[in-house]
Amino acid sequence: MGMMQEFKDFAMKGNVVDLAVGVIIGAAFGKIVDSLVKDIIMPLVGAVIGNVDFSNLFAVLGKIPADYKGAMTYADLTKAGVNVFAYGNFITILINFIILAFIIFMMVKQMNKMKKAEPPAPAPATPEDVLLLREIRDNLKK
Repeated sequence: MGMMQEFKDFAMKGNVVDLAVGVIIGAAFGKIVDSLVKDIIMPLVGAVIGNVDFSNLFAVLGKIPADYKGAMTYADLTKAGVNVFAYGNFITILINFIILAFIIFMMVKQMNKMKKAEPPAPAPATPEDVLLLREIRDNLKK
C-alpha cells in the first residue's frame, strides 16, 4: 500500500499537474501555429515568390512505375510507393518551428520580466545575540 500512496503523492504534486496542463495546451497551441503557417503564411510566401505550393515541392528519388497513371503530386506519388525527397514539406515544418519557438521565447521572456518585478524579500533582522557578539568582537579589537 505504501507504493500506491507514494504514487498518489507524486501524481498530485503541483508540478506534475502543471506539466500535464502545459502539454495539453502546448498540443493545442501547436495546432494553431501549424494552421497559421499552413493556411496563412505559406500561401502569402508562395504568392510573393510566384504561386509556389510548398507542399508540392519535392524531388523524385525512385523510379515511377510504368503503369502509374496518377497525378505527379507528392501525395499521389507517395501513395504509389515512389521514393520522394519532400523538401517543401520540410520548409513548411521549419517555418512552423521557428514561429513556435519565437512565441515561446517571448512568453518566457515576459514571465521572467514579471518575476523580476516582484520586490525582493526584506532581509531578516539580525538576532540580538549576534549583535552583542559583534559588539564584543569590535571592543576586543581596540
